[in-house]
Amino acid sequence: MRLILLGPPGAGKGTQAKHLVAKHGLVQLSTGDMLRAAVKAGTSIGLRAKDAMARGELVPDDLVVAIISARIDQPDARNGFILDGFPRTVPQAHALDQMLKEKGLKLDAVIELKVDEEILLSRIKKRVAEAAARGAALRPDDDPEVLARRLLAYREYTAPLVAYYRAQSVLREVDGMAPVGQVAAAIDRGLNMVPGSQSSPKPSPKEAGPLLGPE
Repeated sequence: MRLILLGPPGAGKGTQAKHLVAKHGLVQLSTGDMLRAAVKAGTSIGLRAKDAMARGELVPDDLVVAIISARIDQPDARNGFILDGFPRTVPQAHALDQMLKEKGLKLDAVIELKVDEEILLSRIKKRVAEAAARGAALRPDDDPEVLARRLLAYREYTAPLVAYYRAQSVLREVDGMAPVGQVAAAIDRGLNMVPGSQSSPKPSPKEAGPLLGPE
């Protein structure tokens, strides 16, 4: 099973990725981790990525796709993977699709965790206030202004992927504001609708649309 988790910062993608890794035996592929590993290994792709980073530039999409391509060819990814941090834009999604097509592969599902951004901001403001009252240290990401900027970037660059993957009929929408266990259960129900899933019969056409969970 080959998956992508979509959702703004604070949506809980990391938590749900851990659940999917444990339940389905998938490999979580972080583009950041893969880039650092390629640089450390001194591969030709890693050296090109290192040069770009040394110049303070973003690593070109073709290099990131090449690193992902090499990684999913490794034995531990044969059972499937979850992409973490890629794609972030529609052009990156096109490049990913082309690479998978060349391998005779395709994405099985893209899970979108739908959240209320105002509630996310309220939560972090409350957490900051409570930490300050206790005199506790704050985490680097406990900053409402930083979160607001990251949410803005998500809406501008990454949110268009929702329409892109909906058009491919692989998008599954899940209520990310529900308790963690209910979100995980809703994702599982969505994946049961994936063609070829071993845990559920094939859905009828009416069932094959987006899943807004939990029910």
